[in-house]
Amino acid sequence: MTPRIIDANVNLSRWPTRRVPHDDPARLVATLSGQGVVEAWAGSYDGLLHKDLASVNARLAHECRAQSGIRLVPFGSVNPAQPDWEEDLRRCVEEHGMPGIRLHPNYHGYALDHPAFAQLLALATKRNLVVALCLQMEDERMMHHAFRVAPVNPAPLVAVIETIPGIRLLLLNSLSVIRGPALQKVVRAGDVSVDLSSREGAGGVASLLEEVPVDRVLFGSHAPYLYFESALLKLKESDLTPAQLRAIQEQNARQLIPAAR
Repeated sequence: MTPRIIDANVNLSRWPTRRVPHDDPARLVATLSGQGVVEAWAGSYDGLLHKDLASVNARLAHECRAQSGIRLVPFGSVNPAQPDWEEDLRRCVEEHGMPGIRLHPNYHGYALDHPAFAQLLALATKRNLVVALCLQMEDERMMHHAFRVAPVNPAPLVAVIETIPGIRLLLLNSLSVIRGPALQKVVRAGDVSVDLSSREGAGGVASLLEEVPVDRVLFGSHAPYLYFESALLKLKESDLTPAQLRAIQEQNARQLIPAAR
């Protein structure tokens, strides 16, 4: 039986320094659909470097609506270090109907102790948005020499999360950046989940469940930058129960964003 999967971590548009397989939206959707994905939460690679995020988010919303093979859910980019970021957030919600946003602090030039970061999280929570915080987009060993971006330092996260009741935070590409007791502390601080895209090693997902409750782990592929099949393999080679698989593949994501009516 083909599994039903919600992929919480895909991107549209083009990776800035090279072409990657399936970076055409139609081909990406066909690949996801063929592997049992029924819904994918999509950011835009354009959100990393483009300054006009309003246009980036409008294109993302349009492209998600244009694809019919699966449900593509747009997550707009917001940069709290830019002037008038509140307007970008408003447009994500009121004009595009987005249920979440994506943040890229290392590409946008601010740390997690920046006052505007906490202000953005608080306003997003007030608007009932899921905030997907990307701690890393590319392994530093793979970066172009002129395009080197350090991972986000997660150290201030706990203090920020504890000041915002009701926050729903999803850490993407995070498990090579934060792990062990530091990860456990962040997850315990509030409604914080992680995707499995950056978990490495034999039995990596099973060992992750020894650190993080199963209801805080979401399936995420980081496609098309990473091969979608590698995320599936992480599940297959871990000794998971059917209930754990269902939770990771679909149920946990559905708790964050209900099915479309």
